[in-house]
Amino acid sequence: MPIYEYVCMSCESHFEELVRHDESAKCPDCGTTKVQRQLSVFAASKTKPATPVKTGGGPSFGGCGHGSCGCH
Repeated sequence: MPIYEYVCMSCESHFEELVRHDESAKCPDCGTTKVQRQLSVFAASKTKPATPVKTGGGPSFGGCGHGSCGCH
């Protein structure tokens, strides 16, 4: 059974629910079935460490390193 993310159209509560294909989700806060499934983002992680990225001006790792992206 997949886990889906939902938002309640009545009380705007956000929740996750295990739902079978023939079932509908019910809001755990107000009990209504007037819910909408949300787009979920799949998360994954790598098992090997990331390789440092060297930028032009010095020994910075990752990111732009010079503020050109607005990070400084």
